[in-house]
Amino acid sequence: MNPGLKLFLVVILALEVSFTQSLIVNLVLIGVSLLYLLLHRMSPKQFLGLIFWPLFPALGLFVSQWLYGDAGIHFAFVLFTRIYAYVFLGATFTITTNITDLSLTLEQDFKLPSKFAYGVLAAFNLMPKIISEVKTIKTAALMRGEVLHFWTPTLYFKAILASIQWSQNLAEAMTSHGFVENQERTHYQVIRITAMDWLLFGGGLIIVNLMFVFIHY
Repeated sequence: MNPGLKLFLVVILALEVSFTQSLIVNLVLIGVSLLYLLLHRMSPKQFLGLIFWPLFPALGLFVSQWLYGDAGIHFAFVLFTRIYAYVFLGATFTITTNITDLSLTLEQDFKLPSKFAYGVLAAFNLMPKIISEVKTIKTAALMRGEVLHFWTPTLYFKAILASIQWSQNLAEAMTSHGFVENQERTHYQVIRITAMDWLLFGGGLIIVNLMFVFIHY
């Protein structure tokens, strides 16, 4: 599916899950999302992360509702599965979507300003460099006998200074390659929304909403 439509579908379904109390629909969404992720060859590490990290807030909601809530054990299970529905729905987008394709389709098909689209893309591509820079800053501090923990303001201040310099270099590089804001652009990679994309988007939305209407348990 087109990355932009996939994003909107996931957001819409997550919002609808927030206002419904159907345990079965939550389980169906989790199961379908898991199947989709397995078909895209999700790694065992990613799967364990999706199961383990949401477990703490999910159990917290379950126990709080079970012991202190007035809606009963059914609603406790609804809250528990709702957390996992959010996580697995989000994973169907984050794990299977290329950020470059998303930026391009938001610019070409959804009329997102080019400056914003390429800015977001640049920020994501700079993440490995930022992580490397943080490690370099820590190592340099250790050579001076200073330990910089993750809560140390100096660490983030120096990383921000480095990011500002990179952003200036990036802006100059884009200008030198002919990027002009608010001007019509050609694209090396053209992404179109096909009829199949609209069919998957509309079909998925209709099926889930029908389940919300007819399945209340």
